[in-house]
Amino acid sequence: MAVSGGIGFVGLIGPHLARRLVGPRHEVLLPAAALCGALLVITADTLGRWILQPSEIPTGIVVAIIGAPYFLYLLAKAKD
Repeated sequence: MAVSGGIGFVGLIGPHLARRLVGPRHEVLLPAAALCGALLVITADTLGRWILQPSEIPTGIVVAIIGAPYFLYLLAKAKD
């Protein structure tokens, strides 16, 4: 995370969300992961600009706030 910044978190969360939506078929999974990652960044950017108008919240922080609960859910599920 230190080298890639907060946006690198999308690379962890996007494919997991896509696998949940489309299943394990790799022909569909790769485009779905790209679309999930793009949708996550667009949503985070829109929320970051909208929440504290006229100032902005950095997109990386909003991505972490959106993605962290899902990532923690995946970690808790893996321990079961």
